[in-house]
Amino acid sequence: MQNLGKHFFNRIFGILLASLGAFSLVSCDSDDMMTPGLLSGSFTYEFHNGQTVPTAAYDGTHSGDLSATLFIEDLEEGGSIITVTLMNTVDGETYMVHAHDAADASTTPNGTPYDETPNGNVLVQMAAGNGGTVSVSQTTEMTYAELTESYEGFFVVHDPFQSINTADITTYLVVGAFAREQTPTSFKSETFMYDFNTGQLVADYAYAGTHATDLEAMVTVQELAGEQSRITVDIMNTLDGEMYPTHAHDMADAETTPNGTPYNESPNGDVFVNMIAGNGATATGSQISTYSYSEITASYDGFFVIHDPLQAVNTADPTTYVVLGVFAR
Repeated sequence: MQNLGKHFFNRIFGILLASLGAFSLVSCDSDDMMTPGLLSGSFTYEFHNGQTVPTAAYDGTHSGDLSATLFIEDLEEGGSIITVTLMNTVDGETYMVHAHDAADASTTPNGTPYDETPNGNVLVQMAAGNGGTVSVSQTTEMTYAELTESYEGFFVVHDPFQSINTADITTYLVVGAFAREQTPTSFKSETFMYDFNTGQLVADYAYAGTHATDLEAMVTVQELAGEQSRITVDIMNTLDGEMYPTHAHDMADAETTPNGTPYNESPNGDVFVNMIAGNGATATGSQISTYSYSEITASYDGFFVIHDPLQAVNTADPTTYVVLGVFAR
């Protein structure tokens, strides 16, 4: 992932800061009303599909079902305790969870609208994923009212599968205004399964090679803000150490292509072009597509291809494809 430049952040600065003050009043629950002066509240954060920064949705291989809650509760002795709960974590992975102070993008090293160094006086924690729900807590001298009304910052959950890059929002699984109510979204998602290429699409194109035939694949298309989509490919029963070129190829008139193929032999990088490393089990690759969810799932005419890692890539010979099917159908 490369850092997002100053020009980009200057454009999104207003979007991010606007979200800070959009919802500053949060009602207390009945228990709060029974304890005068001690307030508490909960804030829910969805997976980062571009709802905070439409042009910088998460770009990586983590499952999009992760979500988070931020619970703040006043303490009798002063200050408050912040508890972060992450749902649908990956077992054995460590999630960096931070508060970042808002800042003028023209004053930060990489043009970010926040201080890239997290604020340890508010929240800096590591949550150990367990395959389900995990929680971490931290006390702060700031009260519930201060955090929810006057503190201007961002709540961030970093991707455990990528090196931490506090200048690149596309590596954030979760990002949103700290301790402010978030606007719910309803992004669509759909999965498509593909069996090994035994000629089910075109009999003459059945795979000819030595790769085990238990390989299969799944394509997940997720809707993103900004008329884009995230495409994730999972390949099951891969060979450890082998690289699987995985492509989208536009359909074409066979009479117009150099080798009479019913598709463009050059893959469409705006849809999906990825090298997925086999690991002996399920291997994953992901890409942000400039095509929208509806374009991919309803109007895009193309083929989904996985090349045999045991043969040289030959886009003119479909018998070297371990998987071949219509893309997202």
